[in-house]
Amino acid sequence: MSEVIVGLSLAIWLFLILFWGNFWRGDQRLTSDTKEIAAPRIWAVVPARDEAEAIALCLTSLLNQNYPGEFSVIVVDDNSSDRTGEIAQETASSLGKQQNLTVITGKPLPDGWSGKLWAMNQGIEFAQTKTPDYILLTDADIQHDQDNLKQLVAQATVKNLDLVSLMVLLRCQSFWEKLLIPAFVFFFQKLYPFPWVNDPRKSLAAAAGGCILISNQALTSIGGIAAIKDALIDDCSLAHAVKSQQKNIWLGLTETTISLRGYDNLKVIWNTIARTAYTQLNYSPWLLVGTLMGMALVYLVTPIYLVVGILSSNWLIVAICILTWMLMIIAYLPTIRLYKLSPLWAFWLPAIAFLYTLMTLDSAIKYYQGQGGAWKGRTYQ
Repeated sequence: MSEVIVGLSLAIWLFLILFWGNFWRGDQRLTSDTKEIAAPRIWAVVPARDEAEAIALCLTSLLNQNYPGEFSVIVVDDNSSDRTGEIAQETASSLGKQQNLTVITGKPLPDGWSGKLWAMNQGIEFAQTKTPDYILLTDADIQHDQDNLKQLVAQATVKNLDLVSLMVLLRCQSFWEKLLIPAFVFFFQKLYPFPWVNDPRKSLAAAAGGCILISNQALTSIGGIAAIKDALIDDCSLAHAVKSQQKNIWLGLTETTISLRGYDNLKVIWNTIARTAYTQLNYSPWLLVGTLMGMALVYLVTPIYLVVGILSSNWLIVAICILTWMLMIIAYLPTIRLYKLSPLWAFWLPAIAFLYTLMTLDSAIKYYQGQGGAWKGRTYQ
């Protein structure tokens, strides 16, 4: 029986590496030539709630974009308790770019909306009065490479895409960030293989909310952000709404546009993952049980049975477990290289997966306790 279990785990990893959309390669990158591109009119919408620490760097990177066309930014100050709105104005003034920035104060959150999407909706409605060709949706804690907008536009216009999104490079400095953040990107790619997302023949859709360029026409055709107004996983919901109308989308990785948000301890990362993990499972107890069992089979069987095999001198089990662990490491290494970490971090993937399994379980527990989706002082059900 033990041989069957470890053999099944090995078979799963062979399937993932060989047949699951090449998710692990991490090779979906912006490639379009930006030398001669169209320069459509673009507005960036930045929802910001208590982002005083990051908003200046974010806006500086946006307002200094190396973009030849008309580009403006609107910040929606979502009832912040700090100086987010004031710092935004001061930043534009210090750069001499006051004419390129609009700051509006968000209206109270109505029933049926998530906070971020309500803020985005207000910014989009304002931007659409300026008839933009594209809208850049970006978080207030993202520092954009100076050529990021130009590259996004080139990708969209050259390849006839209605939505282009980047999984920005997350901060990876503390011990817990190095242990858990690259794995988050790895698991996201496994859940949504980027090559399949980018294939118009497949229905799979996903996006990364930190950086999304969407055509105004596509956004209007789906009914605006109101179409996904209660979504907690808003980025993937938006991508699905766009792709379901037979429009083309693209999702890739970047090393130059980065997230400024820090995750210095386990609690911060834990709460971030637990906020939406059960949402990803559609609040289904059956999917939760299946996920827990699947994570155990894919990631935890190998180290457990490796020890069992050594103690019982069952060298067939030991050999299968070592081979499976090597496949895990091979699959994880491209993500580890993306974050410029030592390959030794890839060895810890089973332990990392165990922590993520506990976070998923905790997400379900919080949901049934009425604490699901808690974020920045708001709780959603």
